Amino acid sequence: MAQKKKPVTPVKKPFYRGKPTDGNTLKNAAIFFGMILVISFMSFLVCSMTSAGSQLLRTALNLVIFALIQMIYYQRGLNIGTDTVAKSETIYQRLEKGLAVSETEKAVCYHPLKGFITAVLGTVPMLIPAVILALTAEKTITGYGTLPGWMEGYLRRSEVGDALVAYTVSGTVGAVDIIRILMRVVMMPLVSMIGSDASDLTLLLERLSPLVMLIPAVSYGFGYTRGESVRTRIHTEIAENAALRKRREMKKRRKRMENKPKGPAQLN
Repeated sequence: MAQKKKPVTPVKKPFYRGKPTDGNTLKNAAIFFGMILVISFMSFLVCSMTSAGSQLLRTALNLVIFALIQMIYYQRGLNIGTDTVAKSETIYQRLEKGLAVSETEKAVCYHPLKGFITAVLGTVPMLIPAVILALTAEKTITGYGTLPGWMEGYLRRSEVGDALVAYTVSGTVGAVDIIRILMRVVMMPLVSMIGSDASDLTLLLERLSPLVMLIPAVSYGFGYTRGESVRTRIHTEIAENAALRKRREMKKRRKRMENKPKGPAQLN
């Protein structure tokens, strides 16, 4: 029977816990906002290529794209959180040794809420128009289209002119329309997934746009909180490798002792 492997004891290194916000919060929020713009533009280009084809295929492709986008935000938060915990461990060691540590250095240390706060602040420029769209969203109705030239003469006839006058009213693009276009670009994987025919689902998506805007912030913030677990895994692996090297060295030492030639036999 194979010997069961002993459960690994996690090795956690203490670290100094900072504040939820610090002097770099606004700068990091601006970086996150720039990340939203870049990813939104790239997803718009990619999703535009997947707009054709069957509904099932389009839905599957856009679901994959949406999941990959959230993984990018999650991985970014994970990397930042892991790096911050590592720096916080260094600050803790310096404090234990009695070395001077400034309040600024303490503030930038890891805090589980820091990733969420930074990401939400970076989302505010998109969250404000999303709220406006949610409050003003209306079901999209197909327009009348352009009236053919040969029918313009009928506009002068009272019996049919009233029915055709709607075709002569040209639509104007207002601020809400611009906001709608912007939000649809940012939510492109979901918009492309729904398609242009499902007006009810599109209306529901626009009304839920503030929540949709917060999904990247949640992905980033959750990834940030996993930084502590990553550092624990790293320390655990380091301890396991050190213990394995020690066992190998002891095994080699025992072999050398066993193979060491004995002294000459004592004569009678």
